[in-house]
Amino acid sequence: MSARLFELMLIAAGYTVVISVASIGIGLLIGILVCAAKLSPRPWLRWPAALFVSFFRGVPLLVQLLLIYNLLPAIGLAVPSVVAALIGLSLCTAAYQAENLRGGFTSVPRGLLEAADMAGLSPWQQFRRIRAPIALRLTVPALVNEAILILKASSLVSVVGVIELTRTAQNLAASTYEPLVFYSVAGGLYLAINWIVAAGGSLTERALRRGRLA
Repeated sequence: MSARLFELMLIAAGYTVVISVASIGIGLLIGILVCAAKLSPRPWLRWPAALFVSFFRGVPLLVQLLLIYNLLPAIGLAVPSVVAALIGLSLCTAAYQAENLRGGFTSVPRGLLEAADMAGLSPWQQFRRIRAPIALRLTVPALVNEAILILKASSLVSVVGVIELTRTAQNLAASTYEPLVFYSVAGGLYLAINWIVAAGGSLTERALRRGRLA
């Protein structure tokens, strides 16, 4: 593999990271809202949130991407393929992140909340000082795993025309007749990216345990 072709692979890897990070960030924001809706005592909030989670966790991501890619033009929204890919990845990861967050919040010991009530803490103070820090500590591993899954699943966006790492490897392998070389490099790049994400997650967990991010 020439230096120029390797550079193309690195550029594609960077594009994969950008798409994945954007999807994870957008998905987290949506996931927080969906989590809040599922925890709400109001049925008109809980039921749509539950339907959202059921759909995006129950339908394969590949089908979601193809559905969104073809649905947007059908309703008059002509957007670039990368936008359709971002929407698909974001909505998919939002459903999983919402459930991860909900699990964290429901795992907060009831006794701590009762003690906070007795101490006179307001609901916002309880959320900021007790519920949110504990839920975050509990959900960091699951959120990191979800980030890694989305990074790997980003390879599926090539089906809607996005030229990321997997599609670049396919194109270069087809033009040079060296599939083992380019797929091996692509696998190594995915492994390196996911190792960095996992290492960052481990550092975050240790910092939370020490109370630095509470």
